[in-house]
Amino acid sequence: MKKTYTITGMTCNSCKSSVHQKLNELQEVEAVEVNLEKSEAVIFLTENIDISKLQNSLPPKFQITEKLVNDTPASFNNSSSESDQGKSKLQQLKPLLIILSYISVASILMNYNNWNPSEAMLDFMGLFFIVFSFFKMLDLKGFPKSFIMYDPLAKIFPLYGSIYPFIETALGLMFLMRLEVRIALVITLVVLGITTIGVTKALLDKKSIRCACLGTVLKLPMTEATFIENIIMIVMAISMLVNYTFI
Repeated sequence: MKKTYTITGMTCNSCKSSVHQKLNELQEVEAVEVNLEKSEAVIFLTENIDISKLQNSLPPKFQITEKLVNDTPASFNNSSSESDQGKSKLQQLKPLLIILSYISVASILMNYNNWNPSEAMLDFMGLFFIVFSFFKMLDLKGFPKSFIMYDPLAKIFPLYGSIYPFIETALGLMFLMRLEVRIALVITLVVLGITTIGVTKALLDKKSIRCACLGTVLKLPMTEATFIENIIMIVMAISMLVNYTFI
C-alpha cells in the first residue's frame, strides 16, 4: 500500500537523507520517496503502520503527519495550496518583520532630539547586528549547520560559520560606539555581499532551506525577504561609506 505523509523540519539534503534512511529501516516499509521541496514522503508499506511508530523512528526535529487526500479538482487544489503556502510564509516571516520594525523605531527614537539621518542609519545598522547576533548566539552549535547550506564562504571554511555571530556582534558595537566606522562599513559590505550571493543562488535554484539570519531558534524560510533585508543593509553601508569618504 502507498501512503503520503507531510514531514516538517527538513531544511536541506542532509535532512532528506536522514529521513529517508530512518524510515527505510522500518520492517513494514518497502520503499520511501522523500521530496524536500514539498516537505513530504511517499511510503510504500507491506502492511499498515501506526503514525507513532513512524514518528519514533525519526529524530525529534522532524514531525510526520499523514497527508489527507480528497476529491477536490486538481486546479482548485493547486490554487488553494499556493494561497495557503503564501499565508504560511508570511506568518513565518512575522518575527523577522516585527524585529526590523522595533529596530527602526529604536534608531529613530535614539536620534529624535537631534535628528540626523546618517546617525540614525548607523544606529539602525548597529542594532541590526546586535539583535541578529543575539539570536545566533542562542545556538552556536546549530547555527553553522544552517548557515553553511547557503553561504559560499562558510561552505569553503566551516570555521567562518562558527565565528560569524561574533563578527556581527563586533560590527554592531563598532557602529553603536562609532569605532572605526569606515572599517566596519567595508567589513559589512564584504560579509553581507558574500551572504547575498548565496541567498540569491538559493532563491534562483528554488531550494527549500531555512534562513539562518535569526539563528535556529526562529525557523524562517529562505525567501525574497531575506534577499531584500541584505540589500537594504548593503545600500545603507554603501551610502554611509560614501558619506564618510567625502566628509
